[in-house]
Amino acid sequence: MSKLTLSMAEKVIAAAFAKGAELKLKPLTVAVLDAGGHLVALSRQDGSSIMRPQIASGKAYGALAVGTGTRWLNANAETRPHFVQALNGASGGAIVPVPGGVLIREGDGGEVLGAVGISGDTSDNDEAAAVAGIEAIGKTSDCG
Repeated sequence: MSKLTLSMAEKVIAAAFAKGAELKLKPLTVAVLDAGGHLVALSRQDGSSIMRPQIASGKAYGALAVGTGTRWLNANAETRPHFVQALNGASGGAIVPVPGGVLIREGDGGEVLGAVGISGDTSDNDEAAAVAGIEAIGKTSDCG
């Protein structure tokens, strides 16, 4: 059984920030959660606004909650808003149902090791930075 370590989480964050710099994104906040939804690491770039840690964590938590990336949640928020509202209520409001929450897997369709949530730029750019972070540790991303 693989485990998401602090060292791995720190590499994910560094690579996500590097991707953000490459794409000239706004300041990012990156949250990395383990498979149980516990925070392993969180980092905010200078200039990141005050709610970004909660948003990034909510994206990662949402991915873990439904077993796929938050792009799926976003699509369901549009087509089945009652479902996403109920899910968010059941989670105590912890889920942010927009792209930028990505599962970390051990290979395609493999074991879920955790999730990355990023907030700060557009949701698509947040997701791209999350995928880059996951790839940097040699794991597979699941955007939903």
